[in-house]
Amino acid sequence: MQLSSQSFQAGQPIPGEFAFAVIDPASHVRLSSNRNPQLSWQDVPAGTRSFALICHDPDVPSRGEDVNQTGREVPATLPRVDFFHWTLIDLPASQREIAAGSHSSAVTPRGKPGPTRADGLRHGLNDYTGWFAGDADMGGDYYGYDGPCPPWNDAIVHHYVFTLYALDVDQLKLDGPVTGSSVRAAIQGHVLDQASLVGTYTLNPRLA
Repeated sequence: MQLSSQSFQAGQPIPGEFAFAVIDPASHVRLSSNRNPQLSWQDVPAGTRSFALICHDPDVPSRGEDVNQTGREVPATLPRVDFFHWTLIDLPASQREIAAGSHSSAVTPRGKPGPTRADGLRHGLNDYTGWFAGDADMGGDYYGYDGPCPPWNDAIVHHYVFTLYALDVDQLKLDGPVTGSSVRAAIQGHVLDQASLVGTYTLNPRLA
């Protein structure tokens, strides 16, 4: 299976329109248009009954004391953890494309609704749910796609891994909320093939 995008090239920077935030010289960052990128796929294996899509950033700092702090930098040597930006499941076996902006076209304070969409697809909670927990203006359940917003003082460029899984089931059965972790667990034993596409992003002017 092959996964590609008209929105960005493999291994290259993701344009700011598909990010949660962009660089602002006066205030470090400002909110962006937060559109989901276009994705398309081909060479689907026989027997595919549905698809699942996960986008995660494996470069998120494991500790937050230096994050977005003036006069400090998140060191490149700091251990990193996964941050889920998008989980989408129950895509029909006939589908071969997700159009740009079709699942997200703005930053939605307190998060977009979910998990079930009008078209029957299910969005998972992304990790902005935890990031904004307790924030009076932004706190809420963040379903669907919310794009890159790495620390503006991180010493490394972040990588965003879009992975599409061809599954042998029509719908995934999940206990509890739909999340990146729960979907990773649920697809075990049901993956016929998978394909990934990686883009990069930074809000650090020194690295941009």
